[in-house]
Amino acid sequence: MSSSSSIESFERPQPAAESMMSIRNAVIAQITDIAGQQGKELAPLTDDLPLVDSGLDSLCIALIVAGLEDDLGFDPLSSDEQHGFPVTIGDFIGLYERAAG
Repeated sequence: MSSSSSIESFERPQPAAESMMSIRNAVIAQITDIAGQQGKELAPLTDDLPLVDSGLDSLCIALIVAGLEDDLGFDPLSSDEQHGFPVTIGDFIGLYERAAG
């Protein structure tokens, strides 16, 4: 919501949108938490930021996936579905959003 928007014009997201937003928030929170625990300096997180340029290493990614499995109750990377490993932050978030949907 932009700073010029008023509260009156705010529309509450539909439940599916809220669910996707909570998945997005959980992924971002896990990324920032693990980066902090591991002493990593994160690049500004945007959907098009390549994971390799994010400041995370493979251990961080593994810890993020494990933490998200604890928080969300699933790991889309261990499913039988065919998918490539996510390349960007947006791909990574989308992987979890699709698995939750």
